[in-house]
Amino acid sequence: MLDKIPGDLHIANDVLADIAGNAALECYGVVGMSSPAVTDGIAKLLPNSRLRRGVKVSQTEAGAHIDLYVIIEHGTNISAISQNLSDAVTFALTNYAGVALDGVEIHVQGVRVRD
Repeated sequence: MLDKIPGDLHIANDVLADIAGNAALECYGVVGMSSPAVTDGIAKLLPNSRLRRGVKVSQTEAGAHIDLYVIIEHGTNISAISQNLSDAVTFALTNYAGVALDGVEIHVQGVRVRD
């Protein structure tokens, strides 16, 4: 499709959350997504069907701002995993969805041994 179609394209925040969640799960060292609300100091691992709950998307003047809540694998470098997550989510959202990003923040909610 080389012809331009007049109008605006709006992508729902839930769709952006799904793209970001799937990109995050493909990163090395990520065990899964977690809910932003940690109860009693324990992070709960979300099933793959609820990835969206581990991602918060908000819109700012500069673009979409993404907050990822993840649980990482024991023995991995938190800094390296966070940078890889940020790069992977940025790549997925800018190339697949074509949205401008204000930033990606990684919140490590817990560390677990992979099953």
